[in-house]
Amino acid sequence: MMSGAASPSPARPSSPASLTAVRGLSVGHWTDLARATGCTVVLAPEGGMRGACAVRGRATGTRELDALHPRHLVGHIDAILLTGGSAYGLGAADGVMRWLRERGRGFPVGPAGVVPIVPTAVIFDFDLAPGSKADRWPTADDAYRACAAAGSDIAEGTVGAGTGATVGKVLGPRRAMKGGVGTWASRGEGDVVVGALVVLNAVGNILDGAGRVLAGARGPDGEFADALAYLAAGGAPFGATPNTTLAVVATNAALDRVGLENVAHAAGDALARRIVPYGTAFDGDVVFAVSTATLAVPPRTPLQVEALAALAVPEAVERAVRLARGVRDIPGLADGGGKGGSAR
Repeated sequence: MMSGAASPSPARPSSPASLTAVRGLSVGHWTDLARATGCTVVLAPEGGMRGACAVRGRATGTRELDALHPRHLVGHIDAILLTGGSAYGLGAADGVMRWLRERGRGFPVGPAGVVPIVPTAVIFDFDLAPGSKADRWPTADDAYRACAAAGSDIAEGTVGAGTGATVGKVLGPRRAMKGGVGTWASRGEGDVVVGALVVLNAVGNILDGAGRVLAGARGPDGEFADALAYLAAGGAPFGATPNTTLAVVATNAALDRVGLENVAHAAGDALARRIVPYGTAFDGDVVFAVSTATLAVPPRTPLQVEALAALAVPEAVERAVRLARGVRDIPGLADGGGKGGSAR
């Protein structure tokens, strides 16, 4: 469901090279452009998926991350929710649980039925709220709608959990640019597939493959500021508001949770090469790694999936900013007036 939609469309369908290139996964968004917030759900196949995570930022808002620990009783998860609204948005996961429970999907608990397992992480997106107040966030009903809308086609840009996302906030939120949702997939020999979905909402600047600033903090002259140099010189830390980039990396390779945790860290390293600075004290960055375990033949080496993740994640990052349309006075590259060109 989408409310407050602008014209032209703030999002466009993804390339076939997306997170859902890993068969069995589906993705749904709920978007509220009028209030600049939303949520995005990644639904597992029936029977669940293995999961792990890497917490890279130091200002996280999360729920059910313990269920991703290799020693946890629960061996599979049923969905991942990425949502706006900071910690207020965590309650939206109740809607995902309700949607799954109605379909009998979750951890079996005997006569009591099932308990759906839904790890959740939030971004801080109040910068774009009317009056910049912490007064709106996705609800359980909104996340339920995202589940109902889920499918293999993934809209990108200013949509879902990326609706209120911005990047390059070291000079303050009014000097930032629009972030959003991006997705991509890489394929390796032996039919190994790794897909990535990124919700890009960063303190730092976003770099292209050549190390040039693609989107980020804009100085008074309209040129990009060097975010890292600004902070190193003692620049004021952007009003000390939290931020957060979230990512989901998925594969069909049958990795255990220790292996998936390694993939999550490799994906985090890839994010750090494109977001500068990354994982700061004001970021709540979390990377999820999941496996549908449908590929009978294991990866050729333990590093194959990690390397494919390192290829897919930067493409998803670029698409998240290249396809993001501006909201209010925050410009986006997809508006046509920014630097960087079109998405691949």
